[in-house]
Amino acid sequence: MKQKINVVLALCAIGLLYVCVRSIQDTTEFDAEVAAREAVVKARLMEIRDAEEAYKAQHDGVYCDNWEVLVSFIKNGKLPIVMKQGVLSDEQMDKGLTETLAASIVNSGDQAAIIENGLQNFRRDTLWVSLKDSLYNYEGFVADSMRYIPFSQGDTFELVACPNTTRSGSIIQVMECNAPDSSFLKGMGKQGKRLIYNRAEEADAKGAYPGLKIGDAGNNWNNNAGNWE
Repeated sequence: MKQKINVVLALCAIGLLYVCVRSIQDTTEFDAEVAAREAVVKARLMEIRDAEEAYKAQHDGVYCDNWEVLVSFIKNGKLPIVMKQGVLSDEQMDKGLTETLAASIVNSGDQAAIIENGLQNFRRDTLWVSLKDSLYNYEGFVADSMRYIPFSQGDTFELVACPNTTRSGSIIQVMECNAPDSSFLKGMGKQGKRLIYNRAEEADAKGAYPGLKIGDAGNNWNNNAGNWE
């Protein structure tokens, strides 16, 4: 009888050990999945930031708040690439020459002015290349998918662009792009729902955003940094 009890206890101990090990394994796998999803979303947000900054540079310093317009810009836009030949010497700069002024003298074709300023070997030529091929030159990139939050089953990033007044009274253009936890942590079962709830509670207590985002359309302009950076 005692032997049977010992066997039962041993089996119970083995079963308990299995449950503990499995629980730890499940938690580790869950944490790894969360980290993997976050990495993908962060990468997508940084790609959106690249597109927004390129858009701003070519549209009077204004960011884009419309996905159709931004996707079209990604597909069809161009990026300027400056081809440089020659550099200005300290002596030339002391005389008041700048990159812009030197380029304008060379582009004028005035040989006398070019020789006078020692710019015979100075060139600044701008080439326009495909934005999509320059910024997103990797297999599998689809511009139309940029708006969708990975793992969200079709949710789109919230895109905000607007002017903002700084504390000094000057007006700057700002942007923000958001991916809530509730979108990219979908389909992760009860653990996922609990994590979403806990993160929302924590963010609310801190006055933070419950998810991943770049930029800030409020009063905390951050040069389009990610809230994880």
